[in-house]
Amino acid sequence: MNRTTLAVAVAGALLAPAAWAQDTAPAQQAETEAKATTLGAVTVTARKREETIQDVPVAVTAFTADALDRLAVEDLGGLDAQVPNLTIYAARGSSSTITAYIRGVGQSDPLWGVDPGVGIYMDDVYIARPQGALLDVFDVQRVEVLRGPQGTLYGKNTIGGAIKYISKGLPRETEGFAEVTIGNYDQLDVKAAVGGPITGNDAVRARVAVASLNRDGFGENRYNGQPVSDKEILAARAQLGAWISDDLDVQFAFDWMDDQSGVRGARMLAPNKFVPGADPLDSRYDIRSGMPNVNDTTLSGASATVNWRANDDWAFKYVLARRESDTETNIDFDTLPAKIADVKAFYSDEQTSHELQANYDAGGRSRGVMGIYAFDGEAGGQVLNNFFNLLFGDTQGTVYTESVAFYADWTFDLTSKLALNVGARYTDEDKNAVVFNRGYTDATYTVPTAVVADFDKTINFKNTSPKIALDYQVTPDIMVYGSASRGFKSGGYNIRAQATAVPRSAEPFDDEVVDSFEIGSKMGFLDQTLFLNLSAFHNKYEDIQLSVFTAYDGDGDGTEESFFGDFTNAGSGTVNGLEVEYQWLPTRNWLVSGNLAWLDAKYDEFLYAGANIADEQEFTNAPDFSGALNLEYRTGLASGGNLSTRLGYSYQSDVVATTEIVRTGALPITQDGYGLVNAGITWDDAGPWSVTLQGTNLADKEYRTTGYNLNTALGVLTGFYGPPRQYSLSVRYDF
Repeated sequence: MNRTTLAVAVAGALLAPAAWAQDTAPAQQAETEAKATTLGAVTVTARKREETIQDVPVAVTAFTADALDRLAVEDLGGLDAQVPNLTIYAARGSSSTITAYIRGVGQSDPLWGVDPGVGIYMDDVYIARPQGALLDVFDVQRVEVLRGPQGTLYGKNTIGGAIKYISKGLPRETEGFAEVTIGNYDQLDVKAAVGGPITGNDAVRARVAVASLNRDGFGENRYNGQPVSDKEILAARAQLGAWISDDLDVQFAFDWMDDQSGVRGARMLAPNKFVPGADPLDSRYDIRSGMPNVNDTTLSGASATVNWRANDDWAFKYVLARRESDTETNIDFDTLPAKIADVKAFYSDEQTSHELQANYDAGGRSRGVMGIYAFDGEAGGQVLNNFFNLLFGDTQGTVYTESVAFYADWTFDLTSKLALNVGARYTDEDKNAVVFNRGYTDATYTVPTAVVADFDKTINFKNTSPKIALDYQVTPDIMVYGSASRGFKSGGYNIRAQATAVPRSAEPFDDEVVDSFEIGSKMGFLDQTLFLNLSAFHNKYEDIQLSVFTAYDGDGDGTEESFFGDFTNAGSGTVNGLEVEYQWLPTRNWLVSGNLAWLDAKYDEFLYAGANIADEQEFTNAPDFSGALNLEYRTGLASGGNLSTRLGYSYQSDVVATTEIVRTGALPITQDGYGLVNAGITWDDAGPWSVTLQGTNLADKEYRTTGYNLNTALGVLTGFYGPPRQYSLSVRYDF
């Protein structure tokens, strides 16, 4: 058996339904028996060329569309427990803004001009801003999660890893589906898609997918009775492709999302010292905000892709893409009617990218990909601040980014069993920040006072991100690999700069770099019924970018009653870890799958106020232990249909939930270790109809994902929580 036929799904999510298919027709009995006792294969594009997952010397987890349905993954946040050392959730006050960390590396600040640490891609197009990037899962082909720096092939801002959302392609025959889901909190979701040829010879094909996702709030604003943490999202995607010849095709894609969900609820973790009598509420979702319930994000994107196979050895791809997003949000830090820290923010983003890619594979001992990538982005916004109804500020600016990169990644078969993979990417980037921040006399923001930041500055970043890996096929079923790679995240300027009180805040912060050393193995045992993938890594993390809130004396009375979002390079750290992914098919009916992860992330240097406080600080979103276990049972029915059940448990040890500077004696916002229980049952009629009953967080566990610690200046100490117990019933028709 060769490596290509060996490939498997990792992390319980990759088993194709065919692997469990049971058909009572005698003519198909032999084939069914074979499929039911082996695991299926999954193709990924982690190295920008199609390979089976076990062939890639990269720590990658992939999820098919069926797997995402079985695991009740509604958006990218649902992947959190199913991927080792992945932490992903909705950012503080928003439903669709993403916060993602892989192996302790990420970025929690969604401010414009601040780059993420985990790259998000939709159909090969990089999504530069986190607003709207917590993508809802519908009409998806698969999702891939690449762990560790991906700087060679995916470029800047993939320093922690990359998440690739791959939509359903354009089919040669007409097909589609319609699905309706109802659930508690008055959930009502409708999803549908249809695609196929629009000419007789299937040379021109199209596909359209739509989704309407609605749910009442988990909580209530007790000040005005409006829902809190509700969901109201409309989304659509459209594709059109023309196959001009067997060697040339052109494909167009468009996506759109409108999120009009209200604000997310935050629980007061302690009484606010400036509002006597306003004790924390019992519900973790209820608030008492006096601000409008407006938290809207619209996002759209369009792309054109040209695929040309020049000959048997060379294939070329060109991708032109443009994306835009706009957000209006109200952030009531104190969650109270009192105007202690009320913020109204507007974000806007535009980006245009070009990528020209060449793939070479002559069937010999070398193959690879090389390309040119160009990015032109404009991210801007405005934030209106009201502190105690006494201090009023206007933060506004735009960051312009121009980036060009050249990359190559090549694999050489040194022997029949040993392969060498080498690659490098060179990036040249300019960032221009135009910032104008000032104060006002009142909440009308019409009579200005002092200007606290006014600058137009540009900084250039150059980086070379190399990679080298060796993989060795010990047996046809066991591959081991070792790799060394580098990733970097762009530096820039702090739009929130308060140059009057803190002059250094108007100076640029540096880019950060991770050098990663990894060994791993991808193994198959017991005639492809047991798969075990292992990885161990050692990361050196330099010039770590941290977004923290800094208090200052805004009116000169000697007390620190004001704050601003500061940005700084903290220093360096070391991150070590182990990851295990497993999948076992003990019988034709049972599947056992999941993952285990260990992470040891520590600061080596953390400079603050002239002192190294590394021993007092902890990494954000870096639990020591995490893992998941999924048990699935599937059986055929006498009627010819199938019944499958699933029970899942995931665990995460205690974690620091916010990025903040904590001195000796103080405590950061944390979350103790916790476990979540999910379950599901699906019936299908071996035809077009299927019915699924799902339950998530069945024990209704309270778990904190993030929060705000502004206690010194504003008396604010709040936490944002994951979803409560939810259950739903879905009916789906495929055609």
